[in-house]
Amino acid sequence: MRRRGPGTARPLCGAALAAALLLPVAAPAAAGPARAVPAADGKRQGLPPMPSAFDPGTRDVECTAASGEKAEKQDWSRQRLDLDRVHQHGTGEGTTVALVDTGVVADAAGLGGRVTAPGAAGDDCVGHGTFLAGLIAGEGWGDTRLPGVAPGAKLLALRGTDERGTADAGLVTRAVLAATDAGADVIAVGVALPERDKQLTAAVAKAVEAGAVVVAAATPDPPNASATQETPTRTYYPAGEPGVLSVADMLPGGARPGDALPTDGVDLAAPGAGVVSGGPRGDGHYLGAGASVAAAYTAGAAAVVRAARPDDTPQQIVHRLTATAYPADIPQLDAYAAVTTVLGDADAPARSRTAAGPVRVRDTAAADRATDRATVFVLLGTAGVLAVLWAVVAVPRARARGWRPAGTGRD
Repeated sequence: MRRRGPGTARPLCGAALAAALLLPVAAPAAAGPARAVPAADGKRQGLPPMPSAFDPGTRDVECTAASGEKAEKQDWSRQRLDLDRVHQHGTGEGTTVALVDTGVVADAAGLGGRVTAPGAAGDDCVGHGTFLAGLIAGEGWGDTRLPGVAPGAKLLALRGTDERGTADAGLVTRAVLAATDAGADVIAVGVALPERDKQLTAAVAKAVEAGAVVVAAATPDPPNASATQETPTRTYYPAGEPGVLSVADMLPGGARPGDALPTDGVDLAAPGAGVVSGGPRGDGHYLGAGASVAAAYTAGAAAVVRAARPDDTPQQIVHRLTATAYPADIPQLDAYAAVTTVLGDADAPARSRTAAGPVRVRDTAAADRATDRATVFVLLGTAGVLAVLWAVVAVPRARARGWRPAGTGRD
């Protein structure tokens, strides 16, 4: 085994010195706020889309087929919500979330047998309700482990649509009443109706009075990109009812999707594009999008908060979700902050509904450029220090050797 000469150790020492000089600068940069940039966008994973409804004018529609594809990476939405850290503080255990949508297949992959789906609600031909159930209370499965926000919660599935996924005010009303009678802690409504219904208004008021946190999609999921061209801005229901947390969908960059239906009242925004979850058949994954997806994520966060703060009123939980959100034109859900932040009595009331516009993530470009410049200066300074050290230590020794290479003897 060949011994390492004395000249070999000096470059290693120099590298160690450079690393030591760089550490004080690198550490604060790593401790800064994370940017909402997806490391793995679900759109690039080649997964089939999950429909929110079938075309009501089409006959003989087949149910959504099982997906033969599985997600290879964690999607951006779970990274944005920082679910790994959220689950260190709570999983929603002890709470029940009622989901009003197309129904849920109770034994679908990843739901862990925690779903109750009475009657027709247990038959989900469209698959959309089962997809949302995974975002709320899924335990995750497979190599990618894509859990919901509240994997410890129980889920009560209720049908608010017909078999094709078309929403009906009467069905939604009965579902909200059933959720209230069952004592649901959180009621998530994935559908949105264009007209207000008196019976639904009364059902929602009863649910809030009974202590349920009601979360609803701010708009229907648009069937296609051209649907917004001739659709006027309007309020949808039950999202527009008093006491209901109205949630819109946002892209990874923070803006609302270009095909999102316009609306005039939104309380909160949450991830709602390129989101991965399971379906009613098989163990494959699908891609979903829309305000219903954002509402499901928010309902899961409400369940985690309710489990951690069981004595809070629905108004206090809604306030916590909005007060701890990322500041933007429409506040953006921050599930981790909602669970961990200590709010004082001096905090302002929950933000009132604001006009729906572009949702923006804080722009960190200027800070990034400043950090890059500081890093360059540090590297240059480090090089200068090393050069001085080399001159102080190495030059006198080289002069003493008569400028001969180290390790050579004198003639």
